[in-house]
Amino acid sequence: MKIAVLAPVAWRTPPRHYGPWEQMASNLTEGLVEAGLEVTLFATGDSLTSGKLDAVIAEGYEENRNQDAKVVECLHISNLMEKAGSFDLIHNHYDFLPLTYTRLIKTPMITTIHGFSSEKIIPVYQKYNSRGHYVSISDADRHPELQYLKTVYNGIDPSSFEFNAVPEDYLLFFGRIHPDKGTAEAIQIAIQSNKRLIIAGIIQDQDYFNSRIAPFLNGDIEFVGAAGPAERNQLLKHASALLHPINFEEPFGLSVAEAMICGTPVIAFNRGSMPELIKDQETGFLVKNVEEAVEAIGKLDRIHRKTCREWALSRFSQETMVKDYITLYHHILT
Repeated sequence: MKIAVLAPVAWRTPPRHYGPWEQMASNLTEGLVEAGLEVTLFATGDSLTSGKLDAVIAEGYEENRNQDAKVVECLHISNLMEKAGSFDLIHNHYDFLPLTYTRLIKTPMITTIHGFSSEKIIPVYQKYNSRGHYVSISDADRHPELQYLKTVYNGIDPSSFEFNAVPEDYLLFFGRIHPDKGTAEAIQIAIQSNKRLIIAGIIQDQDYFNSRIAPFLNGDIEFVGAAGPAERNQLLKHASALLHPINFEEPFGLSVAEAMICGTPVIAFNRGSMPELIKDQETGFLVKNVEEAVEAIGKLDRIHRKTCREWALSRFSQETMVKDYITLYHHILT
């Protein structure tokens, strides 16, 4: 079976710091290669893979701002589509635009929908629903006007995350610095619970950072910037809890699953996919607001960190994700 995996080209695959879609394209590619499939990864030229790399874009457009994102996008996607006949199946991780080629090529395409940036993109998904073979990354993220093959949870490579049974006394916020992700709420949770907080992530909204985050930074509230894989592992495994007070219907929370694989419980606002990721009262706490999050911090000693890891491995491992997708590939091709 010859598979083409189409990754985004905002960042390198796998990403150096941020890039959840790129990370999942990488995890899938490496898992498929290990399972014995012939896989070509279509990504940036600086990407890393044990499969074959095909690239016409040297660097991601978020890492080299001298590029026009739309031009890069067109060159990248058309590169694969002009070679579509060389593959048995295309696995699309690049949102809706590649769907517009599906009636022009014979090779079937499976599309992992990593979320919807806007209702305005839904007409494209509707038009190609019969050919797109859609997969959701959580049941919560399914659009009522679309049909799906299956929900396949994002799969994480457990070897990248170390279990730690004895945490240090700090809380962690790990994610984009943006109102949607609730960085300001995490700060208030830490202040009201009298706990140290480490904030890690890229600044996606500079005004928000300047007005809602920077004024609170001190010895107890620390911003460490973007964290690469090694630093991410250390931050997650040593935290007493990950704070995830999201203000939107998040399709999936990679840092939530990654934290639990390290044994770290998660306190999250009960929105989007959080009830699917977190086993309330057992691997963390689903809460409604800052006050309930503060209350949950007082209950962290009830959570067994080994249970967190076992739960996450059973549902969000790379191995499970790859097996699910291979089953879908056979379904599509037979």
